[in-house]
Amino acid sequence: MPDDIPQTTCDPIELAVRAVLGSMSGDLSVTEATLLSELEALGREVSRAKSEIAALSVDDITASHIPAATDELDAVVAHTATATNEILDACEVLEGLQPDLAAEGAAALSGAVTRIYEACSFQDITGQRISKVVNALKAIEGRVAAVSERFGGLPAAMAAPAGATARTEGEALANGPQLPATASSQAEIDRLLASFD
Repeated sequence: MPDDIPQTTCDPIELAVRAVLGSMSGDLSVTEATLLSELEALGREVSRAKSEIAALSVDDITASHIPAATDELDAVVAHTATATNEILDACEVLEGLQPDLAAEGAAALSGAVTRIYEACSFQDITGQRISKVVNALKAIEGRVAAVSERFGGLPAAMAAPAGATARTEGEALANGPQLPATASSQAEIDRLLASFD
């Protein structure tokens, strides 16, 4: 192995390049030079890929973003089911009124209630589609974790997103509908409103 190459901890690509360089003596043939060039390019590509993966903040993706997205989608399914059940309960009340109506009114009410029942089928279809999205997100989460593991993990300093800033209390509280477990309490909302005085 040439003496000018320092002996430090190396990744597999660098070790392969060192092994090729160590096996060569004298002038390089065109094939050897091409091979060396390809190995160096591969090493640069691996380094670039590592940097890109680090910039993705893999830990945030797998520990925070994807689970939060799946929780939100699960909440959409639950709220949609609750709303649909309330609509269907109201339709049953309306159907109970049919015998008290004149024939024309009863027929109109029956037609309207039937259309509502048919329209409520959206809930089942929406739930099925959202379940597909949740499964896709979980598959992505698994693949991201596998790629990160394959690269031997990333240093914590590399994983932190550049320019990340802490959210103010107002930003933390004003982020739309929240999951029941993470919803802001009334005391937190009152404190925020009092801060505007």
